Amino acid sequence: MPKITREDIQIITKHSNWPENSVAKALKNHVYTGKKAWHRFISLFLLVLGVSFTVLGIIFFFAYNWDKLHKFIKIGILEGLVIIGVLGVLVAQRKPLIQRIILTATTMLVGVLYAVFGQVYQTGANAYDFFLGWTLFVTVWAIVSNFPPLWVIYIALVNITVVLYAEQVANDWSEMYVFALLFTINVLFLVLFLWLPKFLPLKVSPVWFTNVLALTAIAFSTIGIIKGIGRGQDVFFNVLLIMTPVVYGLGIWYGLVMKRGFYLAIVPFSIIIIISAFLLNESDDAGMLLTIGVFIVTAVTFLIRFLNQIQKKWAS
Repeated sequence: MPKITREDIQIITKHSNWPENSVAKALKNHVYTGKKAWHRFISLFLLVLGVSFTVLGIIFFFAYNWDKLHKFIKIGILEGLVIIGVLGVLVAQRKPLIQRIILTATTMLVGVLYAVFGQVYQTGANAYDFFLGWTLFVTVWAIVSNFPPLWVIYIALVNITVVLYAEQVANDWSEMYVFALLFTINVLFLVLFLWLPKFLPLKVSPVWFTNVLALTAIAFSTIGIIKGIGRGQDVFFNVLLIMTPVVYGLGIWYGLVMKRGFYLAIVPFSIIIIISAFLLNESDDAGMLLTIGVFIVTAVTFLIRFLNQIQKKWAS
């Protein structure tokens, strides 16, 4: 049975003679947060806060005492902490959420371990090697845990690895190719997390997580197109120009079908930015700046009005 929302209760109250005491009881049972929910939220919040401060404390400990510690102590402490984290995951088998939080913290410690190892032995490797190794090491953890915060870290590592590889190794990659590649990678991640739960026995990803992926993908396409405007012919700029409308169209379709206002907001907002950048590339005199300002105000006004109308339509 779908969860009863505040809007559902308001609609029923408006079109019926539902008694006030029954309405209050329904709100208390289905809408208002109870003591158990608050207790769970505070417990998880303090746990996450404690784990985060612990990881940051370890990082600052090494930064402050770097010259005073022997190299074997530096690496040994971090290896021991990673092992303790893995053992903590195995011990907390009856508490899956705590398992995943510990695993996420251990993932961050793996990155610190790689950084310390590189500083101690001065391997001379490129920065992308560090992030690539970190990414490969935690790949299995991300897949097995299927924990959205850990996936955010993992996808960020993938993006950083691609950017650093393009800067330090693949010097023949054009900037437009990198943006098109990053756009494709993040769109694929978004599609996987949206559609895999429909075909596999996987937990549906939270809305905030898929929104972050969508925002990241659109950011790469928007920045890539803006940078490509006025730079001459680039085959991958044309590829990005072809891919972007297709993905944006699918995003609008998905937003309408699934009633996700976020997609109906970020796609038009990206288009507004791209059109403004194109107009600014044509001319930067006072008249054009005034035109761009009027266009932005008008477009944003119509967008807000459209979103308000469609939200009211969905609510009714």
